[in-house]
This record gives sequence, C-alpha cells and structure tokens, in this order.
Amino acid sequence: MKKISLLLLSLFILSSCLNNDNNTSNHTFEYLSIDEAITPTSFTFGEKDTITVKYSLTNGCYSFDRMYYEYEDSTRIVAVIALLDLNENCTQDIRQEEYKFEVTATQREDYIFKFYKGRDADGESIFEEVVIPVN
Repeated sequence: MKKISLLLLSLFILSSCLNNDNNTSNHTFEYLSIDEAITPTSFTFGEKDTITVKYSLTNGCYSFDRMYYEYEDSTRIVAVIALLDLNENCTQDIRQEEYKFEVTATQREDYIFKFYKGRDADGESIFEEVVIPVN
C-alpha cells in the first residue's frame, strides 16, 4: 500500500511540473530607453534626494516591471526594465511614464549617473552621463 501511495504521489508531482501550454505566459523583458532624467543640481552629504526618469512604453503590450540600478564606486547605472507580453493583441498607443527614486548621498565624491539611452548601430549600449556634485 505504501508503494502505491508513493507511486501516485510521484505521478502527481511529476504531472504538476510538466509544461502546460494553455497556462504558460509568453513574455519577455526589455530595457527601455530613458527619455529624460530629472536630477538635482547637487546632493548634500547624508541627505536624501529624488531623481525622476521618464520613459516611453511603445505599445499596449509593454508595462513597467522594475528599475535596473547598479552601482560601483561613484558610478550609478540606471535603466528601465519593461515586461513585454507576447500573447496580447497590442494597442498602438505610446505612453510616457515616469518613475521616481530616492538617493541618499553616502559618499563625499561626485556621483556619476549613467542613464540608459538604447543601443547604437553596433549593438553597444549608449548612456547619458550626469555628474552630480556632493556638498
């Protein structure tokens, strides 16, 4: 009896792991170009400040997923990651949205922000660099 129960449990677990095409979502993630970055002229050491990025969703299949924010030393790389739903019939409306995030000045050196602007003809990433001094 234990062997039959174990066999049935194993079959149940195996069947739940199989790919069921009816329930799978067909989506991908893409980096979006930042249209505009609104930054403060300077930071004050130890205080928080807000940066706003504006980006465009190119059709109705795109939706904001998250911000990509990587830092190394005094450099910060910022990009928008969007979810692209490949199962939908997309509306062709372009929507500009914005995202605000806070930065606390924890270093006395100038901050170098690199905002993602897309790719060039060779497939290399293009960035707009903004230097923000710290008072």
